[in-house]
Amino acid sequence: MSRGVFILLEGVDRCGKTTQVGLLSESEVMAPCEKMNFPDRTTEIGKTINSYLKSSLDLPDQSVHLLFSSNRWERQPDILECLRQGKNIVCDRYAYSGVAFTNSKVDGPALDWCKSCDVGLPRPDAVLFLDVDQSVAETRGGFGDERYENTTHQTAVRKVFETLKNEDIAMQGDAPEWHMVDAGRSIEEVKKDIEEIVKGVKERKGGTPIGKLWEEGVY
Repeated sequence: MSRGVFILLEGVDRCGKTTQVGLLSESEVMAPCEKMNFPDRTTEIGKTINSYLKSSLDLPDQSVHLLFSSNRWERQPDILECLRQGKNIVCDRYAYSGVAFTNSKVDGPALDWCKSCDVGLPRPDAVLFLDVDQSVAETRGGFGDERYENTTHQTAVRKVFETLKNEDIAMQGDAPEWHMVDAGRSIEEVKKDIEEIVKGVKERKGGTPIGKLWEEGVY
């Protein structure tokens, strides 16, 4: 059986990721599909993260970053099992968000340290970055409800994503494909573009080994 593919949707807050993850998970192009999201707020670690994001709990930057990373490692066995069974995964945020949101803080931990916590996680086959103007994102419902949803931080987050993208591109074969998707259009237009990208990713990656994030080697 050919393994499943791991598709990751990333972007700033309110770019439309959750909507598009839901649509893609129900699309024929991803069947059979497992939908995941990070942070996974259903676990014990996830519940602590949720309290932090809702600003009802304060933690040092390094501590909360390790919590986010641990939350991803909790699901590592599930990710590998799904892919090996031939199921496709569509994921709403992953290690890239974890690194971007921590490193972008004023006097935040160094980029290499932030990445080191997630080295060896299952590597996505493709990162689809939903690109939307910050001013548009801030008009969408719910912006500002959580700790990181402010213009200054979101702008800084976007810059770290750009750095991570450029580093992956430089790695070539040992990194996911990156695809920039114009998320300022209608939901249906964005959905159509994403499905076309995913079709190509499945053709290129479906028969390859499962890679490890930010390091050489496969599972």
